[in-house]
Amino acid sequence: MSNELQEIISGSKKIVFFGGAGVSTESGIPDFRSADGLYNQKYDVPPETMLSHEYFFSHTEDFYRFYRDKMLALDKKPNAAHLKLAELEAAGKLTAVVTQNIDGLHQAAGSKTVYELHGSVHRNYCRKCGKMYDAWYMQSSEGVPYCECGGLIKPDVVLYGEPLDEHTVTKALDAISSCDTLIVAGTSLTGYPAAGFIR
Repeated sequence: MSNELQEIISGSKKIVFFGGAGVSTESGIPDFRSADGLYNQKYDVPPETMLSHEYFFSHTEDFYRFYRDKMLALDKKPNAAHLKLAELEAAGKLTAVVTQNIDGLHQAAGSKTVYELHGSVHRNYCRKCGKMYDAWYMQSSEGVPYCECGGLIKPDVVLYGEPLDEHTVTKALDAISSCDTLIVAGTSLTGYPAAGFIR
């Protein structure tokens, strides 16, 4: 950590961290837009299409094949950035993490106040009865996962074409607007509407 950043942190009482996929690359999870990112890999169907609301319902089995292969990184561990943020929260310096990531690594590192703008792979729900399933269930299931009631199970992640959760957005904006220091890292700030939050 640079001396300048350390001085800013030392003089702050209400830090909020706003991050994206770049925060988790050190944990071995690829980002989206870099040279090695998901969007620059070759697929018959672009990842942006495969991760869309429409594709989920029209090509559910193909969606889940891609989702299990590329989005479920359940063996990955928090890195130094995740751990430092949890340490700052425990010390009473950091009031919230606002993340565009769906990997749950901030919580795995010990962070308590995490606003997941795009949801989490660790929460999956039956669209019929609402029963929840964890990520390990999704990883070990085959084909299209169905609930015991017969309903389709959907990851609690925001797909392209879906709105962000209003409650999460409100909490994130409240945290950002009331902080005395906002640290932005690991994001290209090209994904909207989340990128507009820092304004």
